[in-house]
Amino acid sequence: MSDPELSSFIILGLTNQGKKFRPSDWSDRLSGILSAFRATKKMQYSPYVSPGDYNGEKAVYVDGALRDLEPTAYAFLLDFARNNDLQIINGVCPVPPVS
Repeated sequence: MSDPELSSFIILGLTNQGKKFRPSDWSDRLSGILSAFRATKKMQYSPYVSPGDYNGEKAVYVDGALRDLEPTAYAFLLDFARNNDLQIINGVCPVPPVS
């Protein structure tokens, strides 16, 4: 993988050894850190970070534009993946729309 700090990436819910990451709602929790509550009091994920699935596995999609907008948040997401030994798929996004 090339330098993931240069583009969009996906954090996959599998460790580099192929084990599932727990808890099962980790992608919602991680994406929720960067969410906001709308005037309707409903949570809305960031347009740059969103939970989803990738090839049947839980994942978090990160748009590379976040690096310029919120470099600390971008670094936090990369550090989370690295610290938990999660697979990072570089250069794949855009963030899928959340319904």
